[in-house]
Amino acid sequence: MKKAHTEISIPISKQLFRGEKRLRIALIGKPNSGKSTLFRAVSATSIQSGALAGTDRAYEECTVQVGLDEASLVDLPSISSLHHLKREDEVALKYLMWGDDRPMVSTHEAGGPPLPLSAPDVLIQVVDATALENHLELCLELSMLARPMVIALNRMDEAQEKGLHINTRQLSEQLGVPVVPTVALMGHGLSKLFQTAVDAVRQRACPLHLPASRHICDALAPLSELLRKPQLHTAFRVPHPFLLMQVAAGDPYFIEEIEQHFPELMPHITRLRREAEKGLPRPLHEELHADRHHRSALLFEQATRIGAPHQGRGWAYWLDELFLHPHWGLVGSMVVFAAVLFVVFEVSTWLDSITAARLIELLEPWQPATTWGVVGRAVTDGLIGLIGIVIPYMIPLVMLLVALEQVGIMQRIAFVVDRGFHHIGLHGGVAVPFLLGLGCNVPAISAAAASSQGRERVVASLLITFVPCSARSAIILALAGKYLGGFGVFAIFALTVIIIAIMGKLLTRRYPDPTPGQVQEIPPYAMPDWRPLLASTWARTSDILTIVTPLLIGGSVLLALLQHYQADAIINTALTPITAWWLGLPVVLGIPILFGILRKELSLLMIFQALGSEELYGLLDWVQITTFLIFLTFYVPCISTFAVMLKLLGRRDALFSVLLSVGAALAVAGIVRVVMEFVQYLAFW
Repeated sequence: MKKAHTEISIPISKQLFRGEKRLRIALIGKPNSGKSTLFRAVSATSIQSGALAGTDRAYEECTVQVGLDEASLVDLPSISSLHHLKREDEVALKYLMWGDDRPMVSTHEAGGPPLPLSAPDVLIQVVDATALENHLELCLELSMLARPMVIALNRMDEAQEKGLHINTRQLSEQLGVPVVPTVALMGHGLSKLFQTAVDAVRQRACPLHLPASRHICDALAPLSELLRKPQLHTAFRVPHPFLLMQVAAGDPYFIEEIEQHFPELMPHITRLRREAEKGLPRPLHEELHADRHHRSALLFEQATRIGAPHQGRGWAYWLDELFLHPHWGLVGSMVVFAAVLFVVFEVSTWLDSITAARLIELLEPWQPATTWGVVGRAVTDGLIGLIGIVIPYMIPLVMLLVALEQVGIMQRIAFVVDRGFHHIGLHGGVAVPFLLGLGCNVPAISAAAASSQGRERVVASLLITFVPCSARSAIILALAGKYLGGFGVFAIFALTVIIIAIMGKLLTRRYPDPTPGQVQEIPPYAMPDWRPLLASTWARTSDILTIVTPLLIGGSVLLALLQHYQADAIINTALTPITAWWLGLPVVLGIPILFGILRKELSLLMIFQALGSEELYGLLDWVQITTFLIFLTFYVPCISTFAVMLKLLGRRDALFSVLLSVGAALAVAGIVRVVMEFVQYLAFW
């Protein structure tokens, strides 16, 4: 009887903004609004930057993933107003109006367009909620551009601390613009903000027309009628209300362009501006500014209630301070890192001692002499190795990290460490797989493949093979702790961090396509739910069993047969160029190195067997011990890791991973050996 398959349908919009059809989103705002902080919070691993044409004002641009859609996000220089602008601010306005497609009035200008980018499809105005009234004036001006627009009401946490209670729904209705509360520094509201921006374009929703006060509209009516000439709008390609306000305010750029292209209109414009001023208490440009200030003050008063500062900070606030604060967030990440290490070296070690270690001890007397007996023992050893991976290390770590995801902590750690991971071409979302790698590289690579795609998926998987898993960490702690001391242990672990960083830089050159920025969701805190937790743990580990088991058992059988037919000497001789010549180790350590591809703990046991003693001093000096540990730390983690990469990444990248890890192990161990022998030589003399 066939199993019934449950189909899950995901609604997809008819129009996806991807590839050449990706959106263009412009971030605009006054100085100190948090605009650049917001850009950095969602930026890609590679950012393009440049200067506005003819100025030294810099802009930045990158691709951002918003659900299934993509957008090019442009962080423009800060701007305080759209009227009477300085030269550098005027160029930013030209980009907002026309992008790289200059209208007739701009074709005579020297140089290229303001930016080599098309005009934005949607504007995100970043507003400081603690100075809302001041920022609303710019909002009224931007609304006249008649482009889809969203307001990011930033620093909402600081506004609440100051007693400002802003009704975002009412403010949105008054402006005719979506208003999304955010705290860009901590990632709150960013996912909703960018999804709202995409929806605004998809729905073609432009801001409401918010005209000036009635007495100004009446005074400007004759001028408005004059400026409705089709040739003017063809020449400027801007909405009529914006053209009217710029001309009425006497904006130098617009006035100069009309004088140059439509000189016959200037006497009429000058006369109508003077007539409009006659019935106003102030000069026209001052009256327009006063009117915008008055309307923004009314909007602020209607949408804001000033009361007591927000009191009674709860546990969620303090947890966010620990996990999302730019500085304290690193401390929170270290707390989780310490919890993972505790699970690896305490819980997992204990589970290993009562499962795989107990089985190994029970099977120790079984030393078969026949070929079939050797095969049977090898199959058993492979299954025990599988148990030693899954029960002590994989399941506890996966359960811990799934629980932290359900609570909402891992998403916060990913947000905080995102900028750090950008230095190696990755996003903070791979922090979870990297933490998993401390226990076992197998589920870590599986998690990286599931949570990322494209270039990031491959680079993260390759780098995870250099994360010291529990088996490699156990060898480092056992040998380095005994013979090299605490400094030696620290130096080897520090070296792995350095090598991962260097490899990340090199791999970004091999895989040059930048990873789009990720708008990370910061979910509310929640208690773990055991049923989904167990289901997710099983989903993340079950496939690994089918991937790893055949290769682990097959590799165990192959190596056991080589040893059974006394191929030790042949293998050791074949590996002499690596062991003796390059690494300076005894030839007999070739077999322990080779068997390390099953499980690294086997290498430690077989060292003692090969040298005939569990006391290495007198047989190996400190240089040889250090060289051996460094090589064992970096070369192929285990055959299980290779099996997962073969399944998830394909033959090409899996084989490249083997070559990369072996090459790195040989290079680093050889260089360290030469340096240490030189130091030893100097110390002798």
